[in-house]
Amino acid sequence: MSPLEEYRQQITRRYFFQQGSHAIGWAALASLLGREHVAGAAEHASAPAVPKTRQHFPGKAKHVIYLHMVGGPPQMDLFDYKPVMQEWYDKDLPDSVRMGQRLTTMTSGQARFPIAPSKFRFAQHGQCGMWVCELLPWTAKVVDDICFIRSMHTEAINHEPAITYIQTGNQITGRPCIGAWVSYGLGTLNDNLPTFVVLVAKSTNTEQVQAIAARLWSAGYLPGQHAGVALRSGGDPILYINDPPGVPRTVRRLTLDGIRQLNEITARTVGDPETHTRIEQYELAFRMQASVPELVDLSGEPDATYELYGDEARKPGTFAHSALLARRLVERGVRFVQIYHNNWDHHANVAGRMPAQCKDVDQPCYALVQDLKRRGLLDETLVIWGGEFGRTIYTQGTLTKENYGRDHHPRCFTIWMAGGGIRPGTIYGETDDFSYNITADPVHLRDFHATILKLLGYDHERLTYRYLGLDQRLTGVEKAKVIDRILA
Repeated sequence: MSPLEEYRQQITRRYFFQQGSHAIGWAALASLLGREHVAGAAEHASAPAVPKTRQHFPGKAKHVIYLHMVGGPPQMDLFDYKPVMQEWYDKDLPDSVRMGQRLTTMTSGQARFPIAPSKFRFAQHGQCGMWVCELLPWTAKVVDDICFIRSMHTEAINHEPAITYIQTGNQITGRPCIGAWVSYGLGTLNDNLPTFVVLVAKSTNTEQVQAIAARLWSAGYLPGQHAGVALRSGGDPILYINDPPGVPRTVRRLTLDGIRQLNEITARTVGDPETHTRIEQYELAFRMQASVPELVDLSGEPDATYELYGDEARKPGTFAHSALLARRLVERGVRFVQIYHNNWDHHANVAGRMPAQCKDVDQPCYALVQDLKRRGLLDETLVIWGGEFGRTIYTQGTLTKENYGRDHHPRCFTIWMAGGGIRPGTIYGETDDFSYNITADPVHLRDFHATILKLLGYDHERLTYRYLGLDQRLTGVEKAKVIDRILA
């Protein structure tokens, strides 16, 4: 965005002439940019900001479904098979492996860092030969449709900055999340639903849940209409979606028309672009009174759907139900669907909690990939599964052959992606025998974000928004590269 466009968003012609203090600055701007540019800016000053939706090149993905496992799944208990660790049971993690790397305060005071091999069995699956834990039998069936990245890494070691980092590209809150960037870059395909929708699924086990705040789906410094809209897991999917008792639709329409006229007066007088956001949100909310009840009404889904997703899909708020809603949202043109599933923070009782966690997500993830594929949507829908960091190979707390805990580990973790231009049946990246350090093909969060944007048709260095005098972008100012080897 040019400096002139940024200025135009903040000030209207009428407001400018009411405020003589801007005269010197306006004259200087005219001398620098030319009289015709300034005249054009004043003429269109009261129009809402419309982001460019033209892609830099044709994108393979039109939609994204991001399945975030909040807390950090243990990669060595799911996808990063380390059989040699069985020989290391209860032996100390070598200093040559740790290399003085940062620890959390939860384990930094431990006298020892004893190795805890995974208690779960693994087997190879598919033509790609991916090793998958016994707790994920459904996911194992679709490994040839998936790309596994086992060499993700981050600098963040605690949940709040780590989740913020992988969702917004920065550990500091206040930046736009990936969904907001996608909304800003691609625009809407359905005027009756939000471009970006958030679902917070309920986990069966709630031993150690993490806070999930609305700032994770904030638009940050982007225009407010690009923020995610969260659908509730119980009751009305959106508060006040229904008209109040005794208020017919005609009266609601007249009310909104009157509020719109008042907001338009405010917009012409003050020039705050967020006033236009408010107008658009009121109008979208009115249209959603018809579209959302149809979206969440699953009575028309055949029995075959529930055979695919499992009976849990009949229960609002479950991960299976959320996955089914994600498919329905994509079918209706929603660009970005974010699902959060909690309780993956396994500081203790891995043996007691992991089975329930995996059961929550395993069949629904399989079903989502299969369902999209059968409907011809997988090629244009990027599905992402993963957490904000990994876990340690050494135990936190008491270690036994049957149970253990794992602390946070940012140096390596595993995510998987499917559809939307991703090369299926790919295994990318390697870690050492301890699943502690990356030994080949590291993928930083910035590389991950750059790759997502390329699949959507954007050069991550050119998808920018002017804020605080800088051309802000999802990948920030540090080096980021697209992982071309995982692209179809």
